[in-house]
Amino acid sequence: MPADYKPDPAIDLFLDHLWSTKGLSDNTLNAYRTDLRHFDRHVQLKASELISSDQLDIRDYLAVRFDKGFAKSSSARMMSSLRQFYGYLVVKKQIHADPTALLDSPKLSRKLPDSLSEDDIDRLLSEPNAEDPLECRDKAMLELLYATGLRVSELVGLTMEQISLRQGLVRIVGKGGKERLVPLGELAVTEVENYLKYARVELLKGKQSDVLFPSKRAQQMTRQTFWHRIKLYALRANISTALSPHTLRHAFATHLLNHGADLRVVQLLLGHSDLSTTQIYTHVATARLASLHREHHPRG
Repeated sequence: MPADYKPDPAIDLFLDHLWSTKGLSDNTLNAYRTDLRHFDRHVQLKASELISSDQLDIRDYLAVRFDKGFAKSSSARMMSSLRQFYGYLVVKKQIHADPTALLDSPKLSRKLPDSLSEDDIDRLLSEPNAEDPLECRDKAMLELLYATGLRVSELVGLTMEQISLRQGLVRIVGKGGKERLVPLGELAVTEVENYLKYARVELLKGKQSDVLFPSKRAQQMTRQTFWHRIKLYALRANISTALSPHTLRHAFATHLLNHGADLRVVQLLLGHSDLSTTQIYTHVATARLASLHREHHPRG
C-alpha cells in the first residue's frame, strides 16, 4: 500500500472488538486487517469512505479483483471479512443497513485435503533415528501429531504442563481460546517418554524451558522449521504425495473415519467449532469405501 494511505480508524476498533470478544489469533486478526485495508484503500481512491460504502462499491471491488486474477478463495475470505465488519457496524448503530446482506460470496469448489495412506504414515514415522536427539524429538512430534490431529501451531506451542503421559492426554487451547482434551495413544506416549528421558536434556543444554519440544537453540520451534523437518523425512521415506503443514492432521481425521469413528468425535478431537468444517472428511472416507467396494465386492 502507498505510504500516504491512512487506514480508517473503524478497522482497528473492529479488530479490538474481535480480539476482546472472540480471542482470535494474531494470524486471523492480520487476515481481517489486510482484507479491510485493501477495500478501504479502494474506496478512498474513489473519494468515498469505508463506513458509507454500499453494495455498488463492493460489487465494483469484486469486479476489480476478478480482473486482476485473484483466486475465488481469496475473494471469498475478503467477503467474509466485510460481512463481519459491516455486521459489527450495524450492531454498534454506526450504519443502518449492512451493504453485504444481499451479496453472494464467490462459489468455491470443495477441495479435498491431501492426505497420506496408512503405509505412507508408517514409513514417515519410522524414518527419524531415535538415537539422535534432534531426530528423537522429531519422531515424538510426528507420533504425537498423527495420534492427536493437532494443528502444527498447537504442537510446537505445547508446554510440559499441557501433557500428561500417565493419563495419556494432552490439553490444547485452540482457536478462540477453546480448550479440549485429546488422547495420545500408546505409541505416542512411548515415543514422548523416550524423548523426555534421553533427548530433551541434550537439546536444552542446561537451559530452563517449559517448551515440550524445544529447537536446537533451546527455544520454541517455529511452524516453518517443523514443516521443513516433515519434508526432510518424507523425502527420505520416498513419499511422493504432495504434503502440506496439515497433512498429518488430515491423515488423522481420514484414517479415524475409515476405521469407523463417528464424525462428531472427530470434530471434537480436531477442535472444529462447526461440524460442517469436519464434514469434508466424509467425502474422503466415502471415496475410500467406494474403492474398497470396487476392489473386493464380487459384483463391484
